[in-house]
Amino acid sequence: MTGYFDVQINGYAGLDFHRDDVTPAELHACCDRLEKDRVGGILLTITTEAIPVMKHRLAQFASLRARDSLAQRIIAGLHIEGPFLNENPGYRGGHHVDAIHPANIEEMKELLDAGAGLVKLVTLAPERDPGLRTTRYLVNQGIVVSAGHTDASLDELKAAIDAGLSMFTHLGNGCPMQMHRHDNIVQRALNFAGQLWLCFIADGVHVPFVALRNYLKLAGLDRTIITTDANCPAGLGPGTYQIGRRTVVTGEDMALWAPDRSHLVGSGIFMPKVEDNLRRHLGLTDPAIQQLLCDNPRQPFGIR
Repeated sequence: MTGYFDVQINGYAGLDFHRDDVTPAELHACCDRLEKDRVGGILLTITTEAIPVMKHRLAQFASLRARDSLAQRIIAGLHIEGPFLNENPGYRGGHHVDAIHPANIEEMKELLDAGAGLVKLVTLAPERDPGLRTTRYLVNQGIVVSAGHTDASLDELKAAIDAGLSMFTHLGNGCPMQMHRHDNIVQRALNFAGQLWLCFIADGVHVPFVALRNYLKLAGLDRTIITTDANCPAGLGPGTYQIGRRTVVTGEDMALWAPDRSHLVGSGIFMPKVEDNLRRHLGLTDPAIQQLLCDNPRQPFGIR
């Protein structure tokens, strides 16, 4: 099996990508652990904060990567998740409501400039992108646009796809635990399974395995990507951790929860465990696992 490729990693092995003071040694150690865990590439993910803070973090990792050959090998690019998301409870998930706001091209340009040409993926809520202008701008820049933390209607999703939207971030998450049983964002996204790359977190908590099995059957393996949505506790085990300005807890299930367990805020899982989950709980074959964890995640970005 070739090296795993993860489109969404927010931290790993004790390193929190939400920090503003990451050292070269810390990033190198993180990439070394990723490589030892057979990860061949990642999109390092920066999530919702005030625009100046996000710019600093993007520039920080672009600069650190430029000085480290191992980081250049492991960090294939940057993923910006937010701040142009649906701010309503449930849909915003663990993203800070005080920093969420509608999309605009001017701020998007600032974030891309800070990323120094490394931004390959942007997650936004189509219904928070007026006229889909930011989506069109990003697509014209060669950047993959993904829907996430969204309650877009069928018509809004279709319009976004027509504008170039081509992916859905961690489907089945970034939405309330209780929704309309039929008219909900999961069903709407699955309706466009033939036109979108659908990403899922395969820890058994974010999406129970019985649901993931159904989703894979409906979407098909050719348009599906498995991600970890990992954060700094990945590979460290249960405990209480500080991620940015948020305290999270994780148990044996390796899912990250708000302290009151009202909502998930990421994962502490790592790819070798994901591979084991897909084989043991879903009965997938080695070629299917290779496709979901290694081949498909590279395709939207033209990475070999």
